[in-house]
Amino acid sequence: MSPLTVSRAIAELGRDGVLVSRPGAGTFVAQPRAVRQGDPPDYSWQTVTLAERVIDAEGLSPLADPPHAEGVISLAAGYLHSSLMPLPALRSALTRAARLPDAWERPPAAGLHGLRSWFAQQVGSAGADAQDVLITSGGQSALSAAFRALLPSGAPLLVESPTYPGALAAARAAGIRPVPVPTDRRGVIPEHLAEAFARTGAQAVFCQPAYHNPTGAVLAADRRPAVLGAAAAAGAFVIEDDFARWLSHHQRPPAPLLADDHEGRVVYLTSLTKAVSPSLRVGAMIARGPVAQRLHALRAVDDMFVSRPLQEAALELVSRPIWERHLKDLSRSLGRRAEVLFQAVSRHLPAADAVLPAGGMHLWARLPRGLDDGEMAAAARRGGVIVMAGRPFFPAEPPEPHLRLAFCGAATEGELDTAVRRLATAAPELARPAP
Repeated sequence: MSPLTVSRAIAELGRDGVLVSRPGAGTFVAQPRAVRQGDPPDYSWQTVTLAERVIDAEGLSPLADPPHAEGVISLAAGYLHSSLMPLPALRSALTRAARLPDAWERPPAAGLHGLRSWFAQQVGSAGADAQDVLITSGGQSALSAAFRALLPSGAPLLVESPTYPGALAAARAAGIRPVPVPTDRRGVIPEHLAEAFARTGAQAVFCQPAYHNPTGAVLAADRRPAVLGAAAAAGAFVIEDDFARWLSHHQRPPAPLLADDHEGRVVYLTSLTKAVSPSLRVGAMIARGPVAQRLHALRAVDDMFVSRPLQEAALELVSRPIWERHLKDLSRSLGRRAEVLFQAVSRHLPAADAVLPAGGMHLWARLPRGLDDGEMAAAARRGGVIVMAGRPFFPAEPPEPHLRLAFCGAATEGELDTAVRRLATAAPELARPAP
């Protein structure tokens, strides 16, 4: 045998645990570990095999997992409390959907035509129609698919700073490198965006122009052409996450960037999940040109199609008058909750600086410099309230500490005030007026 064959055999036996290599000494037969009856399985070998890749979803756990302890109030939830969901309408829609004669047949891979048409009409984009819409299993899977379709592993992706941690996790899991672009209370700053495109050679930017998570900001009207122009100058895509399309508080949401796009530059994502229920995993991607073909191909590779009964139920829900009534009720409820939480923070946490959002589910509170938002969140949990530290929302080092406070997951408006009182007790630094 050649030395190469021997080396390969030794490497394979090492991976199987038959041989063990000791630097400077040689290669030896591994001694089998005696396994006693009742011993737990030993999975330590997996740490070596998995060492090349890390998938970090730590920043998402408060969003996906509800609090389990009795009496704990969550201001970290990323979904509506059941009292805000249209549960009777959902039950009726699911019942009607299940009775359809072809409810359990395989749907078209891109989604039901009626549902695709509805999403296209809702967006009111420049020339987009049902053929440009791809139904997805909620927003998170759409994010992951868009990143993998547009960018190869190792490529840079421009992201607003701060931004949604789920986007950062999805990008990093695909081997894509998030690059921060500064924002202010009027959205992403176009000058910094153009500079980041020039410096990194990035081919895509991820942004949330409406009711941004976590800041609640809306991209200013005078910045919209500049954002699209910066992407055009770089020959890049804009991945627009319009997760809060149906979460405005007192007025109509702004038109998406897709409505101003005539070049197929914007890949648009939205979802019904946030406005209805965490279990209604139905969303949509809108794309035009060759990128749409790639997204459709990726859908076939990933999961073939979205469950037909779920699509039928979603279409039943949004096609009935109850849908508009639900949106009006939800708008009023979220608006009141945002005001209650904002006033509670102003009264009980004077050291925190928050802005009342016009839509969405979150209040973004800036803390005094020198405080550790992770320690504040840990103290809050010990005090019976769950909040999200601001650090996971930043793709790089955060310039200042923040807390994200969600007003959608509490049982009542009164719980919001109680939660802030608990936070003030648990973190007295926030209860003292800022110097």
